[in-house]
Amino acid sequence: MRDRAPSRRSMRLADMIQRDLAMLLVEEVQDPRLELVTISGVKMNQDLSIAKVFYTCTDDPARREEIALSLDKARGYLRKLLGHRLKLRSVPELRFQRDTFLEDMVYAG
Repeated sequence: MRDRAPSRRSMRLADMIQRDLAMLLVEEVQDPRLELVTISGVKMNQDLSIAKVFYTCTDDPARREEIALSLDKARGYLRKLLGHRLKLRSVPELRFQRDTFLEDMVYAG
């Protein structure tokens, strides 16, 4: 079974979520552990109910774990703020995943 290419609506929603989440992390979230987090991408599932949010952060493994826990803790708050900003009828569930693309490229090369 092949993955379908994302729809135009899915890509547009992913872009809006990426942009607004990045702004919310700077403007609204008061957690200092999240200051160095960069939202690197968002991928929507087929029915747009789940947004997999990819992020990059520090190289320190101990801090990475703290950041992952902080993002998980702020997930509901961020979803609520996104709903107000994007004016969506149904706001996708946010699932944060550390983006390891650059690390993988360094170790592969």
